[in-house]
Amino acid sequence: MRFEVALLYPSKPENIAWRVSICSVFTAVIAVSTMFLSVNIPATRGYFNIGESAIYLAAILFGRSIGGVSSGLGSMIADITLGYWLYAPATFIVKGLEGYIVGFLTEKERIKHVDLKVKIPLVLIATITFAGLIMLVGVSYYVGLMEFTVTTPMKTFTFQFVMPEIFWIILSAASGIAILYISFRFDPTLSWQIIAVMLGGGKMILGYFLYEQLILGVAAVIEIPINLGQVMIGSAISMPIARSIRTRLKANVN
Repeated sequence: MRFEVALLYPSKPENIAWRVSICSVFTAVIAVSTMFLSVNIPATRGYFNIGESAIYLAAILFGRSIGGVSSGLGSMIADITLGYWLYAPATFIVKGLEGYIVGFLTEKERIKHVDLKVKIPLVLIATITFAGLIMLVGVSYYVGLMEFTVTTPMKTFTFQFVMPEIFWIILSAASGIAILYISFRFDPTLSWQIIAVMLGGGKMILGYFLYEQLILGVAAVIEIPINLGQVMIGSAISMPIARSIRTRLKANVN
């Protein structure tokens, strides 16, 4: 029961031992999810990953403190483990702030209590932004021959396949319809969560751009669409999972 209440009300104070335990678990989850699927980017000496999904999940479920600390530590551990140690110092700060921002904004969930005149434009903005970015980034940068590396404790696997343009068009349309339906039918906080993720993800993109441009001296602009892709995929994975967990736990508590 205590765990369930903490998930439903992440801003509620808990004892230090409990928070350290949850933070440790999500630090490991974020590290593993970041290492599990990685795509090397030679031009920037960085890599694409799906760690944002675990970062947003931790932030939405447990708020700013656990989201911030576990995001920074878990992502930094992944960088060091995979050999991207040049990024580790920046990752601790950039990903930590990303988790903190998303957690802070989603703790408020202001849209739940706002007037319908505010709710409708907010939902439309979130829908158009999210669906539009999926199609723009996907069609522009993730079409054609793709190569992915999957890391397991036993072995590393590399896969190649051709990604068609129609995949991103269908995904964009499906995402937009799903956001509209869920926001108006079931969960009015979804559009606010999307905006929170966009703001947190935008800070992550800016942080890495400045670090790569000013400190590493690499072609930082190349990684902007890649990091944007991480934000979109991470949010698409994390928000449905977070909503499902919240819904099930709320039913159990009631």
